[in-house]
Amino acid sequence: MTQTRGGIRGWAAGRKGTVSRLRFTSLRLRLVVVFGLVALTAAVSASGIAYWLNREAVLTRAQDAVLRDFEQEMQNRAGALPVHPTQDELQRAAGQMANSSQRFSVLLVAQDPNGQTVYGNSGGLNGFALEDVPTSLRAAVNKQQKVADGNESPYHVYWQRVVDHGTPYLVGGTKVIGGGPTGYMLKSLEPEAKDLNSLAWSLGIATGLALIGSALLAQAAATTVLKPVHRLGVAARRLGEGKLDTRLRVSGTDELADLSRTFNNAAEALEKRVDDMAARDEASRRFVADMSHELRTPLTAITAVTDVLEEELESEAGGIDPMVEPAVRLVVSETRRLNNLVENLMEVTRFDAGTARLVLDDVDIADQITACIDARAWLDAVELDAERGVHARLDPRRLDVILANLIGNALKHGGSPVRVSVRIVDDQLVVQVRDHGPGIPEDVLPHVFDRFYKASASRPRSEGSGLGLSIAMENAHIHGGEITAANSPESGAVFTLRLPRDASALTEEPEKGGDGEKGGA
Repeated sequence: MTQTRGGIRGWAAGRKGTVSRLRFTSLRLRLVVVFGLVALTAAVSASGIAYWLNREAVLTRAQDAVLRDFEQEMQNRAGALPVHPTQDELQRAAGQMANSSQRFSVLLVAQDPNGQTVYGNSGGLNGFALEDVPTSLRAAVNKQQKVADGNESPYHVYWQRVVDHGTPYLVGGTKVIGGGPTGYMLKSLEPEAKDLNSLAWSLGIATGLALIGSALLAQAAATTVLKPVHRLGVAARRLGEGKLDTRLRVSGTDELADLSRTFNNAAEALEKRVDDMAARDEASRRFVADMSHELRTPLTAITAVTDVLEEELESEAGGIDPMVEPAVRLVVSETRRLNNLVENLMEVTRFDAGTARLVLDDVDIADQITACIDARAWLDAVELDAERGVHARLDPRRLDVILANLIGNALKHGGSPVRVSVRIVDDQLVVQVRDHGPGIPEDVLPHVFDRFYKASASRPRSEGSGLGLSIAMENAHIHGGEITAANSPESGAVFTLRLPRDASALTEEPEKGGDGEKGGA
């Protein structure tokens, strides 16, 4: 048999649009999408294969039954006709053939005794006509085949599927062997097409249900898998917040349970390490505090002696031997330096221990800076650019420590004159201390506020302890402010102090009085 391409006509609508890319940041969403795509692919593939197999089976079974019946009717009815039948004989035979069990339309074509072509149609004048038969099928039916060992008959039954106005049909034809009419049949495949459409709908519904089921399964899997991951994330955040006693409940022997055990082991090791470091840090702070406290008693006695020696040096009587005078002056100077170092160490210890507190008061900034400069006899070396009446609620003693360290550092390591300017920016107090020295080397700038850090060789050797600027920064931090260091485009270094005008929000219970703390300049 020869077959030509044919099929059921359908319609398809295309829709073009712009689809923006989606970034799936949720692991749950990505898991559901992946499950859905896998289920959709599997369901569509299975449905497509099932539909194709069932379609071929249904159509093959229907067309085989029709063609067998048509071939039988051609042998029984058309084969009984004379070689040159009349039109009435053809018409009668076509009607009888159409009444078979398959109920198909029949067209018989033959030549009457006069040599004219006559037609017999089971459906009357408006029924099945020769024009409804494809040309290729007519040519195949009328072509006589060569009889050989593999081909016992010169004529065969040929068929073809066609679609007319959306309805599929089976068209077949053959010729009576030994002479006689040529017969064609037309059978509607609409019942089979409806059955296949029902099957397609059923497979589509099954695909949709599979997709929904896969989404529910993905949701359940995501809940099962991501719940431990979520707990792990919460525990990691708590651990990052400093709650080192955080642990995960471990259940099972799967990979997530191993991950939980690993987290617990890491958290336990981290807690132990932090406790050890905290203990060593506390021991170091206690050692510094105890050492500073123990040094104060002998320093008090030494300071009293050096005060007497200094009075003898300044007396007109000249009670000190000129040969001993340089040594006495060195002792007086180093004793004062040692006293300042002890006071600074005790101040640093208070900051490290978290015991430093603010004692707030309403401060006139210009008066505070003037008092700081005057107390240290810096009036001739410092220029003040500050308006009277600028008030702030700060700790006067700690502000004095900050100013003394910044101005003293500028006088020691910079160049005169040192200019101090005050302004208010966005409800913040901004104090700038600028010197006219060579500036701060770029490699030194990141370390100027480090403890015990000394200036580079480009500056004179520092006689301080290296704690002054660090203490100034700590006092700024306790106010909720900061200090920055930079080089002026013109010349010299610029230290900028920024403090809130009201530090009341940073303290709940102000101290009732001072504790006699001092900060070295």
